[in-house]
Amino acid sequence: MANLGARTNGISSNQVEIPIHANGVESKPSEESNIDYSQRAQWLRAAVLGANDGLVSVASLMMGVGGVKKDISAMLVAGFAGLVAGACSMAIGEFVSVYTQYDIEVTQLKREREANNNGESESLREKLPNPFQAAMASALAFSVGALVPMLAAVFIRNHKIRMGVIGGAVSLALLVFGGIGAVLGNTPVKKSCFRVLIGGWMAMAITFGLTKLAAFAEL
Repeated sequence: MANLGARTNGISSNQVEIPIHANGVESKPSEESNIDYSQRAQWLRAAVLGANDGLVSVASLMMGVGGVKKDISAMLVAGFAGLVAGACSMAIGEFVSVYTQYDIEVTQLKREREANNNGESESLREKLPNPFQAAMASALAFSVGALVPMLAAVFIRNHKIRMGVIGGAVSLALLVFGGIGAVLGNTPVKKSCFRVLIGGWMAMAITFGLTKLAAFAEL
């Protein structure tokens, strides 16, 4: 009995370790991991670039004018002119740029089709870039960004308070735009927000300082 017990103990200690596999419980990749974020790059790049450009350029323009003139009308006129000119410039520039990319990819696809006897392309590209979509996204985003400093200034008569409110509203909008771009592109949020915020501050400070310097030099 002692030997039998020893054998039983031996079996239990040396041979009972059976690997257990969970049948049918294989880990499935989440829906988020299957998202191809590169497919968002075309419109996301145009939208984020347009929004940040509209916000920073118009805010910098208004801050520069506000640095030499306290009249709210001058700041709003400068902001509106910057909005219209910037939106048109962004749309045209984005259209030309993306259309050039479109022509290049179409030409490449034709070469690939001609290289195959069956006339089919082996390209892995799923979608060609859309110049019209990129242009509209860029112009619309620029306008949205440009409206932020204008709306922040329109109801404030005191010059110093107006300048401070514009700076605060623009800083908050920069953080929001940076965060949205990071979330949609699945990139680090803090790094994106910090980068956009510092860039916007630098643009406004440089424009304000150089405008003040130019006005002082004329005197």
